[in-house]
Amino acid sequence: MNIPLFQIDAFADRPFEGNPAAVCILEHWLDDAILQAIAMENNLSETAFLVKKDDVWELRWFTPTIEVDLCGHATLASAHVLFSHFKIASDRVIFSTKKHGLLTVSRLAEGYAMDFPADKIEQVTIPEGLTPALGVTLLEAWEGRDDYMVVVESQEIVEGLAPDFRRLAAISKRGVLVTAPGREVDFVSRCFFPQSGVDEDPVTGSAHTTMTPYWGKRLAKTELVARQLSKRGGTVICHWKKDRVELRGKAVTFLEGFMSL
Repeated sequence: MNIPLFQIDAFADRPFEGNPAAVCILEHWLDDAILQAIAMENNLSETAFLVKKDDVWELRWFTPTIEVDLCGHATLASAHVLFSHFKIASDRVIFSTKKHGLLTVSRLAEGYAMDFPADKIEQVTIPEGLTPALGVTLLEAWEGRDDYMVVVESQEIVEGLAPDFRRLAAISKRGVLVTAPGREVDFVSRCFFPQSGVDEDPVTGSAHTTMTPYWGKRLAKTELVARQLSKRGGTVICHWKKDRVELRGKAVTFLEGFMSL
């Protein structure tokens, strides 16, 4: 069985930027153990699997170690594959997901726009062990559906982070998002997921559904420009629509081929 496989750099203008994701187009769903093994073999932060069903595409995401409920960059990568390689006629593709229902991605003159549910965040006491794990002073801590978000004073602190990933992996959430005001953009971040097999994610779309409501309220803005400060880096344009967040970005194809199973 030959399975079409693409590797896409999402939230990127050119190869070797943004966040790489694998996209696999399936004729039908395979056993979960096989999907997980493929994701481990790809060894990227996310592998997306797609199955066509009527007018929508069923979509699931796997890290090298677990299945996750929501992934932004692999959704963007999946839409790019459908628009650029499968040449779908519409300017909109609808994905059906297990936990978050229907997600829509629209093709723009430049790039794509993803319509995602906004996270509901609640301010909490800074979780035990998080300050020593990150090694910096934390001003605020917020809990979202999947992750903790912590706020630090400046972009320089975010840039200089050197987390203790062993300690960070003991924090009882999917991951930890560290954010601060940006010098040239509205806000910056770095996102860590050692609990999910990814120490640092290059550009995390789902994290911006958590950070956008916070910064939108704090800055009194509905359109924000964000920059994730990983080594690869990536820019995300965020439109806050109260209970929804529209994330805009570009994507480029790095690899196209087939898996043989």
